[in-house]
Amino acid sequence: MSGSGEAEPQDGPGPETVRAALLRRPDILTGDPETLQALGLALRPDARVVEFGPAALARVSEVARAESEARSRLEAVARANFAAQAQTREAVVDLLDAGDAADLALRLDEIARARFGLQAGALGLEGGAGPQGWRRLPEGGIAQVLEDGAEILLGFRATALGLFGDQAPFIRSMALARLELPTGPGLLGFGSGDPEGFTPDMGPELVAFVARVAERLARRLMDAEPGGVA
Repeated sequence: MSGSGEAEPQDGPGPETVRAALLRRPDILTGDPETLQALGLALRPDARVVEFGPAALARVSEVARAESEARSRLEAVARANFAAQAQTREAVVDLLDAGDAADLALRLDEIARARFGLQAGALGLEGGAGPQGWRRLPEGGIAQVLEDGAEILLGFRATALGLFGDQAPFIRSMALARLELPTGPGLLGFGSGDPEGFTPDMGPELVAFVARVAERLARRLMDAEPGGVA
């Protein structure tokens, strides 16, 4: 009771109450074709048996189809991730065989094309002349590409097209990673001819891994060259 003496509103019957009532009086449901139809059910005329009607079967079929498509998408993503990881491991093995910094740049480009089906792979270095095969980048050029101190970019950045040399006109998306080298900042890039080849919503882990391997190799190879790199 409320303070005004009026009766408080009562909640409707709970699920258990409704279930108990239907068990006692199944005819409440079986004798109401409109309710059965609203629930997507039907009563077979030859027996007092409730079965799924077309609407309910359609809903079940739609749920099953959606679940099947979701499983297929997950399986496809898992297979693609596994294949990418396997190719990345093989790519690292190829990079480890580089004889000098110039060979490292050559191998990275070959790996991008042959293993990953990309348009190009490239290495760049800010400032003075770098090893053969490395692109010379203007001072501050990397900061223009990787803004706000970012380490990786996935997508498209027109200011980075120069990294890909004669392949620049064919690049529609790219993966870029900052390198810290003995002579200054550097840049690793993979270029794709597909606008969806690299997108911001993709995971950067594999690109970051290859970049760190290339960075460590470049440091060691540059230090080993007579007089270092100018």
